[in-house]
Amino acid sequence: MNIGYIGLGKMGANMVARLIEKGHTLVTYTQPSGGTVESLTELVGALPQPRLVWIMVPHTAVESVLTELVPLLHAGDTIIDGGNSPYQESVRRSKELTEQNILFLDVGVSGGPSGARNGACLMVGGDRNKYSELEWLWKDLSVEDGYGYMGASGAGHFVKMVHNGIEYGMMQSLAEGFDLLRHSDEFALDMERVSAVYGKRSVITGRLVSWLNEAFKTYGDDLTGISGSAASTGEGAWTKEAADRNNISVPDLDAALAVRAASQKDPSYQGQIISALREQFGKHNAHIDTK
Repeated sequence: MNIGYIGLGKMGANMVARLIEKGHTLVTYTQPSGGTVESLTELVGALPQPRLVWIMVPHTAVESVLTELVPLLHAGDTIIDGGNSPYQESVRRSKELTEQNILFLDVGVSGGPSGARNGACLMVGGDRNKYSELEWLWKDLSVEDGYGYMGASGAGHFVKMVHNGIEYGMMQSLAEGFDLLRHSDEFALDMERVSAVYGKRSVITGRLVSWLNEAFKTYGDDLTGISGSAASTGEGAWTKEAADRNNISVPDLDAALAVRAASQKDPSYQGQIISALREQFGKHNAHIDTK
């Protein structure tokens, strides 16, 4: 299959590599350079109709990409937004593009750069028939059985947003627990050892515990060099806003957001744990800024 792909960042480049490995032909574009074509006009011109174009850029850049891309497309073409866009924006974009007979699917992608390369988890929203038509694509990009149709336009990004809100709470629980373990007045505990044992079929065994173990192996119990100011990319706050609109109580998420906000002025060990986890699964910069 011929696929147009816009955005070759940490996620995009790995997804492209996986698709090529699966036998697909990719026409790629990224700014400032590095793709197989040098403009969106060239990308669209290189694709057979009906065209399939996957956008994998930061949510803040999606609108500018669509503004340039859409006038180049024709009725029957399909756009997929695989980034973490606000789901309300995906609902709006789908409606506007449908009026031009262009299909729009919103796909939440989880698994970080390693998942993008080795098999991601995909949450798809939009037209059900188009989802079924493109099942080969979901299969080739995902881990086995790691994809599904979530519902109408916006559902894919909504489910991914809530996924990230849950992730915030899980990371916060680990941060609190390991903060207590590390600073116990009664025991001198080895964080690497504790996290290794937690990761061997305990009730809390999971990828986050494994990633935390890797962080302790790399940086030691004190997570030396890792910033205690835990960053956020927005999805947690969006989940909180959605919960408030629906009168849903989310105390774990409230606490996670509060700790991250407080860590900006008062770096903490909990902030270090969250930063270390974000580096492990998302390759986000977690190191102390020495400037």
